Amino acid sequence: MQIIGLVAENIKRLSAVEITPRGAVVEITGRNGQGKTSVLDAIWWALTGAKHIQSSPIRKDANEALIRLDLGTGDKLEYRVTRHFRRRDDETITTSIVVESPQGARFSSPQSVLNALLGELSFDPLAFTRLDSAKQFETLKRFVPGVDFDAIEAANRRDYERRTEINREAKKLRAQAAGIAVPADAPAARADETALVEELEKAGEHNALIERRKAKREAAEIEMRNLRAQAERLRRDAEEAIARANHLDDEANKIDDQLKSAEPLPEPIDTASIRERIAEARRINAAVAAREQRAALEAQAAELEAQSQALTEAMEQRNAEKMRAIEAAAMPIPGLSLGDGIVLLNGLPFDQASDAEQLRASVAVAMAMNPALKVIRVRDGSLLDDDAMRLLAEMAEEKGYQVWVETVSSDRPGAVVIEDGTVKGVIPQKTE
Repeated sequence: MQIIGLVAENIKRLSAVEITPRGAVVEITGRNGQGKTSVLDAIWWALTGAKHIQSSPIRKDANEALIRLDLGTGDKLEYRVTRHFRRRDDETITTSIVVESPQGARFSSPQSVLNALLGELSFDPLAFTRLDSAKQFETLKRFVPGVDFDAIEAANRRDYERRTEINREAKKLRAQAAGIAVPADAPAARADETALVEELEKAGEHNALIERRKAKREAAEIEMRNLRAQAERLRRDAEEAIARANHLDDEANKIDDQLKSAEPLPEPIDTASIRERIAEARRINAAVAAREQRAALEAQAAELEAQSQALTEAMEQRNAEKMRAIEAAAMPIPGLSLGDGIVLLNGLPFDQASDAEQLRASVAVAMAMNPALKVIRVRDGSLLDDDAMRLLAEMAEEKGYQVWVETVSSDRPGAVVIEDGTVKGVIPQKTE
């Protein structure tokens, strides 16, 4: 289905235009500012919903405007689309649309009818060739069914950020582990430092007991001497104190007997060797602890590295599945494919292809995006030389499409000349 008739009144720069397209390429030409772009916009506005229409669609000196499109195959009318615009007193614009059958029957949901026909009429092949690689890639993603590129990209971005964080933490743990010095002679097992400390405590108690007993004996000796001295004084002082002195003497003798009969004091335990053994045990345990700490850090780092590898494999798997889907996709033209975020043509980045190859691929994409209403709009047709225009016409003829092209001051036969908002005429065929 194509456009078989266009009427536009008071649309932007147009006053009254009526065009009956002939041929696969409909060239709209004229000087700048005469209304050429308004013709192409009228086609778009007639078919799309009100949200796509510019804020001032009505010619400045008018209060009402109209677009009528006849859609059909060959000369057979299938749909008539009429869109009206009205300017209110408050300068706001209202719009309404009517879609009719050839018999004049009106559809109750006109925009739904058009939406079923409309593909991507806004897609401009020339504009596509000038897009950056990311936007070209975004456009062609729709030809790969069953692949949610945004979801894959989001998942890969999350995994990449998580992997970066994990790798950073693993590197930090590796650095911490490398910074721990472990003596070469560090044993595998910790020494029993607790038992040695307990042995030291018992030795201390034993030696303390000896010191206490020694002190008691020294005190007893002092007491004995004091008693003897006191007894002697008593003997010298008075006869009557002799008995007391003798009694004290007896007491002293008893103590003397106890001292003489007391078993010898045991030898003190040498604690220095125990302390040395404790120090050695602590050195051993510090070395073992360092080894264990380093091993623990290395184990944590290895675990994080394994997680990082798993994330890498997940991203690679998603990318592989995406590439398999891309390879299996039916692209509009042989050799057109999607690479890593770029469009490829015959295995090379799209922008490295020749102008003719880029144009051929872009037109094929535009056609694939408009399968029902076989109409394509090209705004900057002045950028096309005669060879490119012939290529455009050949592809349109071959695939049964209609291409509306806007050019500046063209002299090609069949071009519709727009001047001051009206159709001035059609450039005639050259005669030999």
